[in-house]
Amino acid sequence: MSEKMVIVCNGDEGKNIMPTLIFAASGLTLDKEVHIFFTPAGSKWAMKGEIEKLGQPKGLPNPLKLFEDVLDLGGHVVLCTLALENKDLDPTNVRDSRITIGEVPPLLMATEEAGLTYTF
Repeated sequence: MSEKMVIVCNGDEGKNIMPTLIFAASGLTLDKEVHIFFTPAGSKWAMKGEIEKLGQPKGLPNPLKLFEDVLDLGGHVVLCTLALENKDLDPTNVRDSRITIGEVPPLLMATEEAGLTYTF
């Protein structure tokens, strides 16, 4: 079984999503089991059209391609259920059907033996 890696995105700026995606994609290419959790503060990145607003950051990978790669490589991506009411989000506007809406306790139970945890 591969080592588990947890990444928490806790902000709505490019400085929050870019390292989240870079670390996630890198972990997946190194055969880590990657779990990304979007808190209410970082929830916009799980919604349709938000990544696209970043455009192509100078000197960095394409964020939209990174997000798609993370999902295609089997990354587990969860949008915090609290974000729906807190940020007035419509669950039908989540950017990809592979993103689940969930709570923290199941994430913690699924990743309790995670060797790597990052928060951005």
